[in-house]
Amino acid sequence: MQKIYDLIIVGGGPGGIASAVEASIFKMEKILMIEKGDNHSQTIRQYYKDSKRVDKDWKGQTVDMIGNVDFFDGTKESTLEYFETLLDGDGIETCFNTEVDRVNKEGEVFSVVTPQGEFLAKNVIVSIGRMGKPNKPSYKIPRTIKAVVNFNPYECRGNEKILVVGGGDSAVEYACQLTTINSVTLSYRRDSFNKINDINQEMIERYDQEERLRVRYGIDIESIENAEGRVKVNYNSGFSTIYDRVIYALGGTTPVDFLQKSNIDIDEKDRPIFDENYKTSVDGLYMAGDIIYDNGGSIAMAINHAYDALQDMRRE
Repeated sequence: MQKIYDLIIVGGGPGGIASAVEASIFKMEKILMIEKGDNHSQTIRQYYKDSKRVDKDWKGQTVDMIGNVDFFDGTKESTLEYFETLLDGDGIETCFNTEVDRVNKEGEVFSVVTPQGEFLAKNVIVSIGRMGKPNKPSYKIPRTIKAVVNFNPYECRGNEKILVVGGGDSAVEYACQLTTINSVTLSYRRDSFNKINDINQEMIERYDQEERLRVRYGIDIESIENAEGRVKVNYNSGFSTIYDRVIYALGGTTPVDFLQKSNIDIDEKDRPIFDENYKTSVDGLYMAGDIIYDNGGSIAMAINHAYDALQDMRRE
């Protein structure tokens, strides 16, 4: 007979890791974490520059840790090392390079369907992020300049004239980090930042005052076009500027297809519907982490989601 896990976790980020650890502490004997990347914490590995600060309290939100998994301020490297030690717990199996297509409940057992086959479980926690599917602008990106139109800063070569587009923490952090070896402009369509944490607010104001970068507020982009291999950006105010590279930091999108194929109820904005313990409309199927939020959530909050979900499973 095929093995039936007590819990399968879809996603190997902070929420997924915390779910596995809490399940082990709660004496679940068969735990499997499935991750589409080749290692855990793919968002941190791919989207955080080396030595980047990782804050426990994010976007000015103070988070009290409620479960058995702690979290604290650190760097990219120290955070990855900490999560690595957490996954050393007994009974936690991992399956990398495996993307989950859907989760279906058949009677009392879930079938977690992947290209490599299906896995069976009594309970499932979905802890997938949004960064893998970044939001894109409404206007067309010409194919001929896609190499210099990016959604993270890691293709930058240095000594480039760069435009960063967005008004969140990632946009601010990308812009400030890139100023060390580039000429950077940050474009935000609103008149002021209202989505960033206090540390980033102070940093962007200081960088702007010191003329280490330029911030353009209250201006929107109508289109971009090829300018001999560079990017011509056309603003709604009527003027245009040419950049070597444009980086969009516009957040991510909810994986609607996955939710629908898994029979998870969604609201009018295509967000999953869940209760106070993060249980979805499918009994035994829970959510944790960034998938819950419109604009992303903190690592500490994702860890807390895992504890609440596991506590609810134990009560069932």
